[in-house]
Amino acid sequence: MAQYSRIEVATAMKESGMVPLFYDPDIELGKKVLQACYDGGARLMEFTARGDFAYEVFSEMNKFAIKELPGMIMGVGSITDAAAASLYMQMGANFIVTPSLREDIAIACNRRKVLWSPGCGSLTEINRAEEMGCEIVKLFPGSTYGPSFVKAIKGPQPWTSIMPTGGVSTEASNLKGWFDAGVTCVGLGSQLISKDILNKKDFVGLENTVRETLVSIIKLRN
Repeated sequence: MAQYSRIEVATAMKESGMVPLFYDPDIELGKKVLQACYDGGARLMEFTARGDFAYEVFSEMNKFAIKELPGMIMGVGSITDAAAASLYMQMGANFIVTPSLREDIAIACNRRKVLWSPGCGSLTEINRAEEMGCEIVKLFPGSTYGPSFVKAIKGPQPWTSIMPTGGVSTEASNLKGWFDAGVTCVGLGSQLISKDILNKKDFVGLENTVRETLVSIIKLRN
């Protein structure tokens, strides 16, 4: 079961400002990526479960996090139905991220008081997600909407917490646009954990990039 309640996870997302996204079928590679992100200051990771037997990889990575990385909050993304959400929650997923708004996933997660963040692309979807108890809405794909969409939503609904994924990079100018618009945090995948880093196994470089990105976010918020 989850080590952290949905309120604890939402608070960590808000405080950190960044959720790294990662998937690879290689368990040992995953552990090294997780370690590098942790050493760089990240305390959250969304494991984007998109491959066959991905649950086996997540299970080992989460066991590693619990044993070796105190305070690291592992969650799972790319979840498309309640059965998958339940499977990963049985393996200790602390949050569930979905590409679309699904009530069955909301029910499964709310029953266990696990944070779920559905992909939404309209004010109507965002409102429905919040009515179902969503703490932080995922704006997906972020590149389609941009910071202007976030700013427009936050005008009439300043209480809405938004996490864009897709279209977010580690560049200060890109981050500034999102945080100035009022996002709670950002999801960073290949722009943070690139194929080049993985191919070269440049874990020191990844650690530095994570650290620098978190510093940029802190500066933008002050």
